[in-house]
Formats: sequence, C-alpha cells, structure tokens
Amino acid sequence: MSDTPALEALLKAVPFAGALGIALEEAAPARVGAALAWAPKLCTVGGTLHGGVLMALADTAGAVCAFLNLPPGASTSTVESKTNFFRAVRSGTVHAEARPVHVGRSFIAVRTDLRDEDGALVGQTTQTQAVLTAG
Repeated sequence: MSDTPALEALLKAVPFAGALGIALEEAAPARVGAALAWAPKLCTVGGTLHGGVLMALADTAGAVCAFLNLPPGASTSTVESKTNFFRAVRSGTVHAEARPVHVGRSFIAVRTDLRDEDGALVGQTTQTQAVLTAG
C-alpha cells in the first residue's frame, strides 16, 4: 500500500505517533516502513535521540504491521516488546522496517529494524501483539 491517504488514515489511528512526527512510508501485511527525523525536542543528553522515541517508532511500525495482518473484525494491542540499541542517532532520519515473524490466531510477532540515514542498524525491536476478537 503506497496510497498516501490510506497511509495518513493508518497514522491517524495512532495520534501519539503523529505528535512525535512519525511518517508512514509504506504499509502492507508483509512490510511496514516508517520514518522519524531527528529533532532537538526528541533528544536526551548530548543531542542523542531519546531511546523512548526510537521505541515508539518501532512500536508504531510494528503495531501497523500487526494490524494489517489481523483477521476481519479483530483489533490488536502490544503485550510484549524488547528493544536492543546498537548506536546513537545525533542527526538525520531514522527508518523503521517492520516485518511479521509469526501470524497466529492469538498472537502476532513482529520484528522491526531501525536504521540511520547511512543504513547502519541503530536498534532492533521484537514485539508480540495480541489478536483481540469480539466474542
């Protein structure tokens, strides 16, 4: 899905992501791409992008990926998330790529790689999303 209005509609479902400045670049069940530009207001000591901001980027991309893999009428919620940080981000844009690792009836596991503008791996998040059905 590369339709801009559709991407904007997905992002509106996560207002916090919009407030951080996260942009969806691509969204399909097999891959979600998102990006976040470095900004001073998102930093911690020394102008380093805050780890919580990176985790929010990964969680947003992963949640959208899980959502796109849900059965009709179901919703989702993160029940577990683990992030490894590999390098600091002090400028540029961080790109997230989320891919499903497991799509089951009760849970969806997603791995999200975070890369800087040079393509270097900044962090990696693995999260588990519950499949919530009415009934």
